Amino acid sequence: MKILVTGAKGFIGKNLIAELKNQNYTDILQYSRETNPDLLDDYCREADFVFHLAGVNRPKEQHEFMEGNYGFTSTLLETLKKHQNSCPVMISSSTQVNLDNPYGNSKKAGEDLLFDYSKQTGAKVLVYRFPNVFGKWCRPNYNSAVATFCHNIANGLPITVNDRNVVMNLVYIDDVIEEMIQALNDNENKVVEFCEVPVNHTITLGEIADLIHSFKNSREERSIPNMSDPFTKKLYSTYLSYLPEDQFSYDLKMNVDQRGSFTEFIKTPDRGQVSVNISKPGITKGNHWHHTKNEKFLVVSGKGVIRFRKIDSDEVIEYFVSGEKMEVVDIPVGYTHNIENLGDTDMVTIMWANEPLDPDKPDTYYLEV
Repeated sequence: MKILVTGAKGFIGKNLIAELKNQNYTDILQYSRETNPDLLDDYCREADFVFHLAGVNRPKEQHEFMEGNYGFTSTLLETLKKHQNSCPVMISSSTQVNLDNPYGNSKKAGEDLLFDYSKQTGAKVLVYRFPNVFGKWCRPNYNSAVATFCHNIANGLPITVNDRNVVMNLVYIDDVIEEMIQALNDNENKVVEFCEVPVNHTITLGEIADLIHSFKNSREERSIPNMSDPFTKKLYSTYLSYLPEDQFSYDLKMNVDQRGSFTEFIKTPDRGQVSVNISKPGITKGNHWHHTKNEKFLVVSGKGVIRFRKIDSDEVIEYFVSGEKMEVVDIPVGYTHNIENLGDTDMVTIMWANEPLDPDKPDTYYLEV
């Protein structure tokens, strides 16, 4: 199958082409502003499906809206007709067709042109009126508030929120691309006359700004946003794609003494805390118990022993652990416990606790095993 993608170097086009390649589509005819215009004739003759994503949304002059969004669509369809190619055509329109502005009017003109083309040729046409689309590779300081906020906050630049209460309707780029692949496979989500991305999100501009600021702060707090919320998960992925290339990493606070070190890695409000514990040879750490706090230990390097004793018993239970055999040891409540490095090198243990440390209520009581 030969797939023509106009606007191939744009935000949606780049994401679509990447996923088409992931799904082993090899004959992708990519058309952009940099493409030799003469190639459009060949592409329209050969195409088995057309994703028409090219358009103008920030021209220097208003008349360029109609030239880019209506004029090029007309050229594309006339070229398909010239070759009697009635393959399916998908067009990316906008919810702004409902607004009386030059951009919306030009998009509406393109839609009408496509529907007329379908009546004339019998070709299947798919019109998607996209709301605000967000995700990786979207150009900041152009036409997406989400892209601008993510880029500016990630780069330490100010943002402007004129009205925090403005309601945004958004679709995530991966959901858009998934729907477009469905359309390619003749399984589009059509609602009466138009097609829609089935997954969308509604949130205020102020809430978006607050979330993105929290993503930046999460590094210092060693926290992870709420990944159970679909929009937060998608927005966080988007934010990370705008990190400066020299700032992918960030430091953690290592608590170091003669026994080794203890470093908090990740804190979450509902899934606990992950830390990295390093013990020097011969060192024993722990000797405490908890009422409700529970933990999991995973030794990933070195060898040692984890000992347990129920606080009202004299019996000591031992679990020998090693980085050569990955196994998780649960630390039940009501057992005092410790971990000793039995090797000649540092022992590295990944430790999970069911709650972040609360200095005012640590639920940790010293007692020798």
